[in-house]
Amino acid sequence: MQLAPNLVQLFHNAVEKRGDRPYLWRRSKDGYHAMSWNEAAERVTALAKALRAKGIQKGDRLVIVAENRPEWLIADMAALTLGAVTVPAYTTNTVKDHRYVIEHSGAVAVVYSGATVAKTLLPAIRDVGTVRVIIAIEPPKDAAGLEIVGWDEALELGRQADAAPFEAPDADDLACIIYTSGTGGQPKGVMLSHGNIIANCDGAIDLLEELGVDDNEVFLSFLPLSHSYEHTAGQFVPMAIGAQVYYAEGVDTLTQNLGEARPTILTCVPRLYEVMRQRILAGVARTGGTKAWLFHKAVELGTKKYEKKPLNPIERVIDLACD
Repeated sequence: MQLAPNLVQLFHNAVEKRGDRPYLWRRSKDGYHAMSWNEAAERVTALAKALRAKGIQKGDRLVIVAENRPEWLIADMAALTLGAVTVPAYTTNTVKDHRYVIEHSGAVAVVYSGATVAKTLLPAIRDVGTVRVIIAIEPPKDAAGLEIVGWDEALELGRQADAAPFEAPDADDLACIIYTSGTGGQPKGVMLSHGNIIANCDGAIDLLEELGVDDNEVFLSFLPLSHSYEHTAGQFVPMAIGAQVYYAEGVDTLTQNLGEARPTILTCVPRLYEVMRQRILAGVARTGGTKAWLFHKAVELGTKKYEKKPLNPIERVIDLACD
């Protein structure tokens, strides 16, 4: 059975079921704080109305350049609510990269995070000259001669704007254009429809159900949302199963964020798991002694339990100690 006819309905189905339960978690100086499903939905609607008030229409391209954060999802869903097409772009892009993506996609709107991204993004926007709407999530420090709307200002504009209903997108409507990294030449824009992404979510959920999932799952999002893998597996799959999403501050703080978020599901590429394993084993080797023995024994017994092999009496006692 199809999860939903489009990504907008997928989101609102989850909001209707979960309401005031926590959804998106952002870390600040004193730890993680949650935004509920209802709060996220209110911001999505407000931003969609603001974009419409600024002249953005169905089919228009909107570039998102930001680190993983709640506003990324809100901007994405707001554009989709309008029937617009999102164009995720890497925060590491050069001026030339941004210029190419904006020009090639025909983007007329941009949402970006802050000053670091602005250094390469704003010159590209100025060079191309087709972008009509620019929204900065953090207060802009240098507008570079461009008219930039602040995030809070945009939300307030939307709250005061026309409340006319939005036209629901079809499954075949274009949802996003995700560009390849360009390591093999000029970046290629991969066009994904609402139906494409929902089908991928459907397949992922079939696999997760074999492992056993419920509505209390927690994800930690740290791979770039500008990549198709995290965009689907780290944003829309959690949405489809009603999971909470914690946003990591960055790869450098990943170990700390893992301990704070305690994710039940972690989507990742194999190479990063390998690096994490090497770092953990190196740390264990440096510690040595009883702690190292207990670590390796815990891995050994955990592997046996995962493979459903019985533990002997001595192993059961050690297993309790390892816990």
